[in-house]
Amino acid sequence: MFLKDNKRRTRKKVRVRKKLSGTADRPRLTVFRSLNNMHAQLVDDVKGVTLVAASSLSKEIVEEVKSLKGKVSKSKMVGKLVAKKALEKGITTVVFDRSGYEYHGRVQAVAEGAREGGLKL
Repeated sequence: MFLKDNKRRTRKKVRVRKKLSGTADRPRLTVFRSLNNMHAQLVDDVKGVTLVAASSLSKEIVEEVKSLKGKVSKSKMVGKLVAKKALEKGITTVVFDRSGYEYHGRVQAVAEGAREGGLKL
């Protein structure tokens, strides 16, 4: 079952990536959802470089994440962290790439956290 779901997600991801592309001015905010953690990064597809990365395992928020209850609230914290790091680098607008996941739950929480942190999606 899992293998089928992962193949389906990969196909969706490729379909979405045909239309989305990040630049230095407006990088792509991509998310990865593992079983217990959430990862987000800003990517400049022109140069093929990751500009900013954050996850629920990042040392800046690992203590706060431990005190939170539930994966959705942890994901929101990841969104806020990636927004904070992006604003420090002068990035204000991004393109959101949900990586083939449905836009709800933890993926939506990352986007909402990034918006609360000051990014325009």
